[in-house]
Amino acid sequence: MEALRLAIQTRLGERMPSMSSTLVETVSINYEDFNESFLTCGTCLCMYDGSEHTPKLLQCSHTVCLHCLTRIAASQTRDTGTFRCPICRELINIPRGGVAALPPSFLVNQLLDLMSRQRREVIPKCSVHINQELLFCETCDTVFCTLCTGGTHNDANSTCEHTIIPFSIAIKRMSEILLYKANECLSKLSQAQDGVARELQRLDAAKERCLEQVNATFQQVEALVEQRKQEMIHSVVSACQEKRKVLEEQHGLIESEKNKVQQECEGLQYQVEVRNITQRIGSLSEKLDAASMLGEPRENAFLTCDFQHNDSIKAIETGLTKLGKVRTSTTFPSLCTACISETPAIAGLESTVVLKTVDYHGDLRTSGGDPISVEVYSEPSNGSAQLGTRIVDVEDGTYDIHFRPPTAGRYVVKLSVFDRPIKDCPIFFDVTEHNNPVTVYGTRGSGKDEFLQPVAIAIDEHEQTVYVVDTGNSRIKVLSVELEFQRHITNEGLLGRSCTGIAISSAGLVIINWRTKRVVEMTTDGDTVRSFTYNAFQEPIDVAVDKNYGHILVADNGLSCICVFDAEGKILFQVGKKGTFNLISSVTVGPAGEIVVADSRIQVFSGKGDFTQELFSMGRGKGRFGGIVVDSEGRILASRSEKGRNFLQLLNLKEGIVAGTVDSSESKLKRPSGISCTNDCHVIVVDLGNDCIKKYRYW
Repeated sequence: MEALRLAIQTRLGERMPSMSSTLVETVSINYEDFNESFLTCGTCLCMYDGSEHTPKLLQCSHTVCLHCLTRIAASQTRDTGTFRCPICRELINIPRGGVAALPPSFLVNQLLDLMSRQRREVIPKCSVHINQELLFCETCDTVFCTLCTGGTHNDANSTCEHTIIPFSIAIKRMSEILLYKANECLSKLSQAQDGVARELQRLDAAKERCLEQVNATFQQVEALVEQRKQEMIHSVVSACQEKRKVLEEQHGLIESEKNKVQQECEGLQYQVEVRNITQRIGSLSEKLDAASMLGEPRENAFLTCDFQHNDSIKAIETGLTKLGKVRTSTTFPSLCTACISETPAIAGLESTVVLKTVDYHGDLRTSGGDPISVEVYSEPSNGSAQLGTRIVDVEDGTYDIHFRPPTAGRYVVKLSVFDRPIKDCPIFFDVTEHNNPVTVYGTRGSGKDEFLQPVAIAIDEHEQTVYVVDTGNSRIKVLSVELEFQRHITNEGLLGRSCTGIAISSAGLVIINWRTKRVVEMTTDGDTVRSFTYNAFQEPIDVAVDKNYGHILVADNGLSCICVFDAEGKILFQVGKKGTFNLISSVTVGPAGEIVVADSRIQVFSGKGDFTQELFSMGRGKGRFGGIVVDSEGRILASRSEKGRNFLQLLNLKEGIVAGTVDSSESKLKRPSGISCTNDCHVIVVDLGNDCIKKYRYW
């Protein structure tokens, strides 16, 4: 109540400095019940006042208002001068002055005065105009009375509508709001208290689990120590037994020899023949020689345990010091944030949500190890299965959550640390089906960053260098994998604006010139290593290198086959024949040596040239592939053109199914040809029609 009074006075002081208000704290009384019981006439049910309904005290001690007594006396008195009490029916004498001369009910009048004073003290009054009740304008948030108000509150013609209520009602409403806020605050605090209590319970449970792990681990250590102790005891006992056995055998042998000597000496004094005595002397001489050999123990008593021969004790001490680690965390989940790193996310490609953890003070954490829980599913979530996720602890306070949305649509991510949700959780994001280039490089021309009819591309995975055959300019443009220009390569094999294929070899680069029908192998500086041709060549258009065997593969549309040469240019065998292919567009080698050939569909052969499978057979006659490449995971990427629609297609080499497409909707491809991929799941395609190259994410 005191806080409310101060709040009201503060509000008055802010809004109207010349006004003040006083609110007196009183006993809480139910005025309606009190008035009905004590301040209301029991006959007419009107409230007593100081005029028409003045309370009069009858001889029977009942109180009735003057209005009712006048009416009753007029109907009952006649000539008797009496009437009956309307409550107890006792006969009441009328004094000479009439019913008005009946004594007033002093008790009721005192109660009326008391209630009047209480009512005046509860209702705030204007400090300037004492008898004026304060009003409150909800529109202007202003306190005033009817005499001191000004402005729009006193303007009858004002077009502005104001909601004006008695200030006592405003106080009641404020009290209700204050009570509501207090209850809401108490509810929040109770929830927080319950949350802390649950966390305390979880902490106790975690402590018990940790103690169980400590006991189990050290029991295991004790068991290992006891096992080693028993092994050492066994070794000591075994070594002692072996030595004892040898010494006891020697001891027994000596005892046996002693008995023999004693037997030889028995009855010697009774011998009279010299020959017998001489024989016994000879025998004893032999035994004496044998005794000298038995005089030294055949085994020794040396037996000791050495624990200082290596650093095992120190290693055990170090190991025990490092054994176990009590990990804790200061992460405060409700302040941790997460965001999706790829915007927009693309269907079929891996997306990443980066979680950044902070402590209670909002400072970034610098170590990992927190238990992270994540759920990813599409919206609406009814019946939708959760996506598989992979959580990577970067160990600097951040965590990468990887997942792959299969289709376009809206998705939601729910992240929690210690089973408590992070800030702004859940996170909603949209997934699009359109895959646009990450980088576009080049325009038409002959300058440093320009192309003129580029057709083929190769990427050195070890050097992370991109080589693009700029056919119209008779050169090879060398770029970084970020598509930054490095230099140009020129060679006689590039002349004639007719080089159509390029591959990476052990010596550097291999190119094919369809006009000269020559295969040229060169260093990455442009120096020719070797050059060869094949007299059967008719229209060689592409080249590939099998790094497993060092074979060079040349696709020839005139022969309608793939010619396979060794590293020196000697023909080994051919893959296919007339009718096997329909205008070959590209050839490449798979991770296991597979020969992959593209025309209007894709055919796969073994490293020896045996046919194994056909991919995307439904594309036969409906379009044509351009370039083709197989990544290290066996995924085939190929550029394709169908009825004015140009795109990249992703296929699975093992299963032979289409795994996705790259439509490049905001940067349309025009006659895509050569294609190659990087180690980080990016593909670079030559856009011949636009004289540029484009880089995309594909997985």
